[in-house]
Amino acid sequence: MPPPPANLILKRSVSFFELATDRVIATERFSVEWAAAASGASSLVSRDKGPLEACRPERQPGGKAGERRSSCCQPLVLRFGPMTTDLVQDSWTRIDAWLREHAPRTFATLRPPAGGEEIAAAQQELGVTFPPDLVASLLRHNGALEGPEAFRFSTGDRLLGVSGILGDTGFMRGIDQGLDGETEGYWLHDYVKFGSYDVTSDGLLMDCRTGRDSFGVIGRFFDETGTSFGQADSLGEYLAELAGTLERGQDAGVVTFNGRLFWEARPPARPQYSADEPLPAPDEQLPELDLSYSPTDLLHVSHLDGHEELGALIAVLPYEQVVDAARKQLRRLAVETGLNNYPEVKTALDAWECGVALPQPDQTGPLALRLRAVLAQADTGRDHTRRWAAEKIALGIWGSPYRAVCESAETRSHFTLDWRADLHADLGNQPLPPIPDDRFWGALRNPAIDSSWYAAQCSQDQD
Repeated sequence: MPPPPANLILKRSVSFFELATDRVIATERFSVEWAAAASGASSLVSRDKGPLEACRPERQPGGKAGERRSSCCQPLVLRFGPMTTDLVQDSWTRIDAWLREHAPRTFATLRPPAGGEEIAAAQQELGVTFPPDLVASLLRHNGALEGPEAFRFSTGDRLLGVSGILGDTGFMRGIDQGLDGETEGYWLHDYVKFGSYDVTSDGLLMDCRTGRDSFGVIGRFFDETGTSFGQADSLGEYLAELAGTLERGQDAGVVTFNGRLFWEARPPARPQYSADEPLPAPDEQLPELDLSYSPTDLLHVSHLDGHEELGALIAVLPYEQVVDAARKQLRRLAVETGLNNYPEVKTALDAWECGVALPQPDQTGPLALRLRAVLAQADTGRDHTRRWAAEKIALGIWGSPYRAVCESAETRSHFTLDWRADLHADLGNQPLPPIPDDRFWGALRNPAIDSSWYAAQCSQDQD
């Protein structure tokens, strides 16, 4: 079988999709092969769909009628039916529309289409044939920009463009797999990454081995276990499922905040606890609370950085507003975990909200005894969230309000999808700063927050 021509054209239209490739393509849906070895042959055969049209210009510009180009430079246009690539286009249309309305900052990170020549060059450099769905997707969005606002799949993987595909796939090929060499369950030469977790080598991939039923199948690489498949049979199916997930919203764990898309796991139902248990005796054997907190404790900036723009807002708000937010966050946490049903907890939170002086920390005081009993109960039932809630209430009552508001929000993130919006409301719905970087923390001057490391780094950069 002679090799296909090197020069091919890549186009799209409403009625068909024209794929540029310099390789034989074979999938469970279709296979394209040269029907004859004779020079100038133009018939192509689809295993499932019969003949496919191969279009060649009849003559060069300015040449004589019937004069053909040589096979090494003559363009070939392969026209595939809309079945495989239309699903990609339709799915991206749905995804784009949803993001534009609900998460415009995430939508803005999706890059414009890649060029046909760029896609063809990437295939040649990697020595593989991209499945038509990947080509169609790149013709819609050439990946997503890096950064915290980037468009990511529900796996947390950022959509890669042509350059990212080349870089990440090349990196994976360079991993030494030991004496046995490449294995299908770890990484093969013809696997191609199209989604990257960025901070690790994890990411989404597709099988680009032509002539196999697995051509175009979607898998995911995890650096600790290798590659697993089962995500979808094609990128079109994967994107269609993603579009449906976005359209289902919070019922599917989809959250938006400040124009950004977040993927959250649906929180499990919280177990119910009785509030009728008697208060333990002071000498009862119970886990002890950490009561070493002080309202004047410095908060390290790392507690804020993970909350991104909300952390930056906490850092610049007046102290009194942070105290008020800590009270509200602690009340939410107590209500949602059932701890507010205990009179010792409710009375303490009521007093704090009214500005009444709180009792001194004491392991045998009524509030501490109740919280210690909750720790014991949570340990027995392996209810980590309830244990965290008891610890955060002690922290809020007797510790730094900055740390209390941060850690209460972090705990609530394990069982409440709207924790970001709730925190923003408790902070007064103030305008949000940009997502902070090292320079922001280096310039921060808040005596309650330790940002000295960042300040030192900024000082060094200026010297």
